[in-house]
Amino acid sequence: MSRRRRISRANALGTLIGLIFFCGVSAIALLTGGGSDVGNATPTPPILETPLGIETPIGLPPTVQPPSGAWWEVYFTERLSVNDPSQWQNSVEGKLIEKINAAQNSIHLAAFEFDLTPVAEALIAARQRGVDVRWVTDDEYGLEADEEPDRGQFAMLQEAGIEVRADDRSALMHNKFIVFDYQTVWTGSTNLTSNAIFKQDNNALAIHSPVVAAMYEKEFQEMWDGQFGPRSPSQLAEQHTVVNDSAIWVIFTPEDGALEQAVIPTVNAAQLEIRFLAFSFTDYPLANSMIQRAQNGVSVAGVFEQVGSDTDAAEFDTLYCAGAAVRRDTNPSFMHNKVIIVDRRYVITGSLNYSTNAEESNDENVIMLDNPEIARLYLQEFDRIWTQSADPAPGSVTCQ
Repeated sequence: MSRRRRISRANALGTLIGLIFFCGVSAIALLTGGGSDVGNATPTPPILETPLGIETPIGLPPTVQPPSGAWWEVYFTERLSVNDPSQWQNSVEGKLIEKINAAQNSIHLAAFEFDLTPVAEALIAARQRGVDVRWVTDDEYGLEADEEPDRGQFAMLQEAGIEVRADDRSALMHNKFIVFDYQTVWTGSTNLTSNAIFKQDNNALAIHSPVVAAMYEKEFQEMWDGQFGPRSPSQLAEQHTVVNDSAIWVIFTPEDGALEQAVIPTVNAAQLEIRFLAFSFTDYPLANSMIQRAQNGVSVAGVFEQVGSDTDAAEFDTLYCAGAAVRRDTNPSFMHNKVIIVDRRYVITGSLNYSTNAEESNDENVIMLDNPEIARLYLQEFDRIWTQSADPAPGSVTCQ
């Protein structure tokens, strides 16, 4: 199906997202900090009252990390200062191992790649104390790659009695999520590899909510039972909730159609600002939605991973030639994020690249949250990456 002619499907979630943006708009005080040095002058954010009766104000103070006992945690890799795999304790890997060590009942992983020996050792220790540890991975980039030199972490798990199952299909099991004790979900863009944590730009998000955990647990069980790709049933109508006054949506592809069902409707409803970080962005309908919002006065800016951004399939030129502020990352490894922040309150993250394969073939997960504090942290990360990124060289992009 042509990416330029794909027709959006009618759906309940898209309608709900539209209502959330357009019901009960009123202005409040200017948000200070957490913006960026791109685009137009800083707009005034609104308060939006959702159909669920939740009113979420913008303008909360910045949060470096949540207070003790908070229901969410956000982490970003820090390749310039935390880049020694032997010193993993203060890295994103260390935060993950803390959760593995704290698990009491179950750890269910749906993760694309794996080469972290300390994580393998922590999982083995968890199983030895009676925790149900199970893993679903990709066949090629998971179990087959485990046979390569300097790998073997999946073999370590299997030798310790931990079962690992693969999708055994040509498309990817590209998920990156873990469910702990049916209570907590760990997700984001970070693969469980040394490169992902110590060389690439990535994000990780932990949500402490048994309701949200149940959504991911159901998806895990479907894959564990061999339901991958289009064969997996959609539970989209049940995959939204409110946690501490923050609306949350969870979307799995290909059965739910994350781009058409959630991402594009959210972008279409933007009133003030769109910021994005994209490892792979080849979806024209999403690019066109951003262009349409820019033409209606919305500030649009984003950073592309440099590798692949100059190909015919990439939408870098499309956005650049339409006047959007776009740059290419300069990380010698990868800028691997898949993040969109809308109106300084809505954050979309997960494993989903903005491509047809991710939308229609791979197993992927997306989470969208309405939370200004979380959005502020992601905007700060956007600003950091934007500052380290580069405009295209003069004359390198031909616009027709």
